[in-house]
Amino acid sequence: MACAYLGLDCKVFMVKVSYEQKPFRREVMRTYGASVTPSPSMETEVGRKILAAHPGTTGSLGCAISEAVEVAVKNPGYRYVLGSVLNQVLLHQSVIGLEAKAALDKLGVKPDLIIGCAGGGSNLGGLIAPFMGEKLRGEKDYRIIAVEPASCPSFTRGKFAYDFCDTGMICPLAKMYTLGSSFIPSPSHAGGLRFHGMSTVLSQLYHDGYLEARAVEQTAVFQAAEQFARCEGILPAPESSHAIRVAIDEALKCKETGEEKTILFGLTGTGYFDLTAYQQFNDGLMTDRIPTDEELARSLAALPQVPEA
Repeated sequence: MACAYLGLDCKVFMVKVSYEQKPFRREVMRTYGASVTPSPSMETEVGRKILAAHPGTTGSLGCAISEAVEVAVKNPGYRYVLGSVLNQVLLHQSVIGLEAKAALDKLGVKPDLIIGCAGGGSNLGGLIAPFMGEKLRGEKDYRIIAVEPASCPSFTRGKFAYDFCDTGMICPLAKMYTLGSSFIPSPSHAGGLRFHGMSTVLSQLYHDGYLEARAVEQTAVFQAAEQFARCEGILPAPESSHAIRVAIDEALKCKETGEEKTILFGLTGTGYFDLTAYQQFNDGLMTDRIPTDEELARSLAALPQVPEA
């Protein structure tokens, strides 16, 4: 979701599919006084443009960003707030990694493997920040894995290129791994990971080989979430469950080889607002939707043509 605000007046554009799939998240915001609109909407010029080009679309973070920016720009005194992707957000989220590292250092434990979910990148970027600093300075080495949904595979199937950060193409260009700003992911339940691009910082690190990326399917993610809940008594959010999926996979590999590894993964969200998704999984109604090469080729063909320096 993206937000434009003026003082206590808060206008939230919530990705349409999340608005429908996560009604309790919506109602929490409304309870605190926010006005919440499913995006794309008919309330903004860019929303109407997106709906004309993609009738019946379930929306994406890129659509919500465009609408919130338009409202902020056209209304004097308003400001725009985005909670992911941008460098200052990764810096803010680094408290996650700093706390994790402080705890591990106190126990005298060094993680061999660090795993985090990746959509826009703030969650993963915040978790790995202090560890990546040590890695870049040559002080310690870590294996780091970014886990993204197979339905929105920016790292694993995207292109490292300049692109718009929003679907309406009104924000500045950024060089990142992207599927193209016109790409709208399928309506998966991990709404926080449905973004066509990736943080510029993480994109450069991935491009330079400092971290790996893996794409996982939605049903496999919820299988891991269910296993984790039954073992640990914690119901994880679908986004965090992407990291859980790969953490389990890597632990099973260690079991096969007899290796001992310390695995750190990011568990940063509760699943109690996502019970509709769990119900769909438990009822056997959940499916996987993976974009075809042809679909990705079409969206990537529309990337802005920016000459390399």
